[in-house]
Amino acid sequence: MREQPEQQAPPVQRLRIRYAKRGRLRFTSHRDFSRAFERAVFRARLPMSYSSGFNPHPRISYAGAAPTGSASEAEYLEIALAQIVDPAVVHAELEEALPPGLDVLEVVVSPGGSLADRLEASRWEIRIAGEAEAARAAVATFLAAAEVPVERMTKKGLRTFDCRRAVVALEVREDAGAVLDVVLRHGVPAVRPDDVLRGLAEVAGLDAGAAPLMTRLAQGPLTADGRVEDPLRA
Repeated sequence: MREQPEQQAPPVQRLRIRYAKRGRLRFTSHRDFSRAFERAVFRARLPMSYSSGFNPHPRISYAGAAPTGSASEAEYLEIALAQIVDPAVVHAELEEALPPGLDVLEVVVSPGGSLADRLEASRWEIRIAGEAEAARAAVATFLAAAEVPVERMTKKGLRTFDCRRAVVALEVREDAGAVLDVVLRHGVPAVRPDDVLRGLAEVAGLDAGAAPLMTRLAQGPLTADGRVEDPLRA
């Protein structure tokens, strides 16, 4: 009979972490980031709690990762520790261990419950080519549409879905060109900012340019008036 694996002790502390993906590091995939973060945890000598089983691994829960190529100021994860540690110490150690561009912004003690369940919506900034006036006209057409079907290749093949349904708010402002400010409700399938750009092209012919810069500004609970709140606050 195969020997049973050693059972690990339960965590004594859970910490929630907000981090950013900036500059060239926005092209880091979620898998690449998870590897980099586990190496950082090892270098920082954090007293991680490990899973039980034949292949124990550090208890790290990732939530709501941004698409590869998108910058973000609001990425979240939770770690479980075998000892109680000051969140400020964890912040400093991880910031030292991670490469510039993957930046730890905040570390707080978890109040319990599911972090992923608090990430109901995201606010994005999308910098596109062209004039703001043309973008405003395209946005008006998009918002007036009952639905805007778009296609995207997924792991299960080509899927068609309504990207208009996920858009809670969409505005245009001028800042050295046209900037879209969009709030997206999370759902299945998840509607991404590039899906919104495809929808704008479909219904209004908007040309966003070859390489629009997409940055997630916030991610968290969605209020009744369409604001995205901080998930690390009660």
